[in-house]
Amino acid sequence: MLEKGWNPRLPADTLRKDLIDIHPTASSFNIMLDKVKHHAKQSMTDAFDYAKQKWDKSQKVPDFKVGDLVLDSTLNYNSIKGPKKLKYSYVGPFVIVALHGAKNPTPLTVPPVEQNEDRKIKKVIKERRLRGKNQREYLVRYRNPVHEH
Repeated sequence: MLEKGWNPRLPADTLRKDLIDIHPTASSFNIMLDKVKHHAKQSMTDAFDYAKQKWDKSQKVPDFKVGDLVLDSTLNYNSIKGPKKLKYSYVGPFVIVALHGAKNPTPLTVPPVEQNEDRKIKKVIKERRLRGKNQREYLVRYRNPVHEH
């Protein structure tokens, strides 16, 4: 596996050590391959342990508590439309309801949406369907428009 990149079936895998007619070089080759495989596995576990130790040393574990306010990153949100550079980087604040494990806070409660009486729709001016999606957009006029800038 080390020299090919895949796990071929070699004659060395099927050699039985108790057979008398095995050539001495074949049995020494099998022993050498076993040592190389063991050394490769040991090197990989050592490298993994070293990388984990370096990572753990450089990372700070956040100390969240139930009831804390947190911001949520919008990096993987697909539902936010518009140009990427105009999107908010974080949304929130959200309240932590429960902790899952030692490091990850979950789930978040969504704050209630304000519903004003003056934001009722007077007329639907235009309607369009988004290309390639089963969603519709509406251009509406409100009864008492509030200009927010």
